[in-house]
Amino acid sequence: MRVSIIRPLALLLLLSASAETAAASADGAGAAPTTIAVHEREHRLAVERLATALKRFYVIPAIGNRYAALLRAKLRSGAYDGIASDEAFADRVTADLQALHRDAHLRLAPAGGFERPRPNSANLPASARPNGPPGLEEAKMIGTTAYLRFNMFPDDGGVTAKRSRDFLLAHAGYARALIIDERPHRGGGSEVMDAIFPLLFSEQRTLVRLDMRAAAAQGERDDSPAMVRRKSEPGIVRADYVVIPDTSETRLRTVPIYVLTSRRSASAAEHLALSMKISHRATLIGETTRGAGHFGRVMPMGTAFAAFIPAGRTYDPTTGLDWEGVGVTPDVACDADAALDEALRRISSSDREAKSPA
Repeated sequence: MRVSIIRPLALLLLLSASAETAAASADGAGAAPTTIAVHEREHRLAVERLATALKRFYVIPAIGNRYAALLRAKLRSGAYDGIASDEAFADRVTADLQALHRDAHLRLAPAGGFERPRPNSANLPASARPNGPPGLEEAKMIGTTAYLRFNMFPDDGGVTAKRSRDFLLAHAGYARALIIDERPHRGGGSEVMDAIFPLLFSEQRTLVRLDMRAAAAQGERDDSPAMVRRKSEPGIVRADYVVIPDTSETRLRTVPIYVLTSRRSASAAEHLALSMKISHRATLIGETTRGAGHFGRVMPMGTAFAAFIPAGRTYDPTTGLDWEGVGVTPDVACDADAALDEALRRISSSDREAKSPA
C-alpha cells in the first residue's frame, strides 16, 4: 500500500530485501575485498538515491534541495567511506540530515528496518508505552465514560476502524463522555478517524488541510469523502480533511470528549489532537505531542536500504500553522501518567454540577 493524499499520515510500509540483495551477498561470500566493494557501492547508491528522492518529493522544496546538496557534498568528501555496518551508516546519514533541518519522520534505515518497531525511549512515561500489538489496545466503559486507547492507527484493512466504531455504536445510548487515550500512539493512517469522527460532530466542517508534493501524489487514488481537493500553487496537491456527520446516529454528537496525549503521541495521533483542538470538540489533557507533522512513505534506496520521505504536511487552514517540530499543546497540561485521572476527575465534577439543583 502507498500513502496518498487520501491516506496521508505516516505508515510504516513493510520492506524486504530483494533478490538482487541476496545475489550481491552470494557473489561476495568468501572474498572480503569483493564484499567490501559491494558494501561501499550500496552505501553510495543509497546516498545518491536519497538525494534524488529528497529533491523531488520532500514536502518543502527548498529544504529538499538543501538536503540533496548536503548528501552529495558528504559523498564527494568521503564522509561516508569506511563505515563498517549498514546500521551505523544509516544512522550517520540520518543524523546529518536532521542536523541540517529537523524532521521527525525523515530517516534512512537498512532494508527491513521499518518492519521492526524502534525501541522505546527510557524516559517515556509508563502510560505512553504500548501494551499490545499495533492498534486499539483497549475499549471499555469506565462507569458511563467510553474509553478507547490506541497505540497506532494501523494499515489493517479497516479492522481497527470497525472495532472502534462498533464499540462507540454499542454504547452510544449509555456513554455520557468519551476519552480517547493516544498517549502511546506513534502514528498510522486516517481510517480510524474516518470511521469515528462522523459520530462525534453535529455539522460538516473542515478540520485540517493537507499539502503534498505533486510528484509524490501521482497515481494516487481519490476516493475518500473526507478529502476535498482544493486549488493550490503549482507542484502542490491540496486537500481539506472534512468531517461529514453520520445522519443515522446522533447520540454522541454532544458528549464531552477528552483526548489524552504524551510526548510520544505522534503523526496520526497529532492529526486527531489538532482536529479536536481547533474544532473545540475535545479537551486535550497531558503533554505536548512529539511534533511529527510531515507525512509520506517508505521508499527503497537501492537494494540494501530504504528511507521514509516526508512528502506533505497537515496544518490548521485558518492559521497555516502545523505541529512539525513543536507538537500540539494540550488544553490542560499535566504529566502523561496523570492525564487519565485528570480527565475522569473533570467528568465526575461535570456530572455533579449537572445533578446539582439550580
